[in-house]
Amino acid sequence: MGNVYFFTGFPGFIAKELIKECIHISGKTPIEQIYLLTLPSMEKKALLDLQEMFILYPEAKDLITLVIGDITKNDLNISTRYNNVLKSSVTHVFHLAAVYDLAVDKKTAEKVNVSGTKNVNNWVQEIQSLKRYTYFSTAYVSGKREGRIYEKELSMGQSFKNHYERTKYEAEVLVRDIMDVVPTTIIRPGIVRGHSETGVTTKFDGPYFILHILDRLSALPVIPYLGDGNADGNFVPVDYVIKASFYLTHLETGAGKTYHLTDPAPFKMSEVYRMLAEEYLGKTPRGKLPLLFGKLSMSIPPFRKWMQVEKEALEYNSCLAFYDTRVAENDLQESGIECPSFDKTLTTMVNYYREHKDDKQKYIQIH
Repeated sequence: MGNVYFFTGFPGFIAKELIKECIHISGKTPIEQIYLLTLPSMEKKALLDLQEMFILYPEAKDLITLVIGDITKNDLNISTRYNNVLKSSVTHVFHLAAVYDLAVDKKTAEKVNVSGTKNVNNWVQEIQSLKRYTYFSTAYVSGKREGRIYEKELSMGQSFKNHYERTKYEAEVLVRDIMDVVPTTIIRPGIVRGHSETGVTTKFDGPYFILHILDRLSALPVIPYLGDGNADGNFVPVDYVIKASFYLTHLETGAGKTYHLTDPAPFKMSEVYRMLAEEYLGKTPRGKLPLLFGKLSMSIPPFRKWMQVEKEALEYNSCLAFYDTRVAENDLQESGIECPSFDKTLTTMVNYYREHKDDKQKYIQIH
């Protein structure tokens, strides 16, 4: 009998890439079925994405089943017929469904990230054949903490920069509460960017906010830095997150552990800014605008919408946190999976952005 996988959060970017990884390994590791939980409002998009996937991977047609449900509802709002099948057969659960927007409002963040995770926790405890529950948290559950952040740490009296961080922290607390009874692996990615080899991404946020700024300022004779940029630019390509997560999920010793899938040798934000400016515009930044100026400017709705940058993102330019990755690196050692260096992979990222910057579907909604 093969493994049976259940994913929440489809058709999100990371969920789609994880499913592709499942398909890739299906020839080596027996997979019986892959179930994808999708909101009713996302069913049409999910079906279209699956059709595209089946063109590339025709063998996946017999593996994948779309399940309509909602993590904010009891029993995930899955039909009784499907629930009985799932709870008696699923071996691996990947919980990715969440609101990832830095500007998310408090009510929505709590409903999806906290209450939703509580419902998923309750649901996985009823699965009879469960081998691993993999929860996707974020490195930024550390909030405003600075200095070295260890993978084993969570509740350290920290405050938070936004509702996204706070609710992901509260959700991880709930997941840790069931780790004694459910074989669980917690994944804490950094800021996920496009594929290291192809540059492909489904949305322009994170480091792409810098490219938006550079694009808007491109006509200026001199491109200034924004703030001191002493914080680490913790941007990780999606393929590293996918390969590492999938490997650690199936690692016997990975149960009960938390992993930072962050850059073990990150560049400072000022260096990231410089490299992107030189690659995208062929200009080296000169001078510096105070970060406060940027925050005040981004507080004006028409301006931030024109810039296509969330004002909350600027907080990450000044938080001096370093995410220790020794647990992840140690457990990934035999796999050969490593995080590619930002400077070695930024060309593909910038080229993809340049080719798709007019695709409005890749832009997040700025309020």
